[in-house]
Amino acid sequence: MGEIATEEHRVTADTSYLWHEAPVPPGLRVTQVYGWLLCPDTVRVLLLDNAGVFNLPGGTPEARDDDLLAATLAREALEEVQAVIRDPVYLGYQEVREPGSAPYAQVRMTALIDSLGPRRPDPDGGRMYRRLLAPVGDAPAILGWGEPAVAQAAAVGRLARARWGLRVDAPGELAGYAD
Repeated sequence: MGEIATEEHRVTADTSYLWHEAPVPPGLRVTQVYGWLLCPDTVRVLLLDNAGVFNLPGGTPEARDDDLLAATLAREALEEVQAVIRDPVYLGYQEVREPGSAPYAQVRMTALIDSLGPRRPDPDGGRMYRRLLAPVGDAPAILGWGEPAVAQAAAVGRLARARWGLRVDAPGELAGYAD
C-alpha cells in the first residue's frame, strides 16, 4: 500500500491528526484500535452512538490481546456493540500530535460483521450503546472527524471492493439503527 497522508482536521488549534496508509513505525505507541465494521448484506458501516456522540467500535489494546491488533478489535467490537467479526484487515493509522507529548498512533482496521447479538452494557463502564448502520460515505460526517475520516472511508471502499467484492459507493439502504 502506498502511503497517503492528510493533515486537515484539527480538534484544537494545537492537536493534529495525520492519516497514513502504512504500517505503524517501530517505536510509535498504539493507543487505540478502531474498526470500520461492514455489514456484508447492506454494505453499511456500524457506528456506535453514545447519547448522540458517534464513534467507531474499538478501544485500547490490552495485555490479553497478545499484541494483536485484530484481537483488540474483535474483543472491543463484542464488548461495545456485541458484533462478532471476521476477516479483520489493517487499513492504516492516524498519527496524533499534541503539545507536550510524544506522537502516538490510532490504528484503523476494517472487518465484516458475522453477527450482532442482543445489546448489553459495555463491561468497561457499563454504557449501553445504540448501533447505527450507515453508508460508508456518510460516516465521516456522522463521526465529525474531518478529512482523516474521509481518507479512511476511501481506504475502506478500496479494500472492500478488492477483498470482498463489496461496493460501498453503490446505492443502498439508508442509515438506520440495529437495536
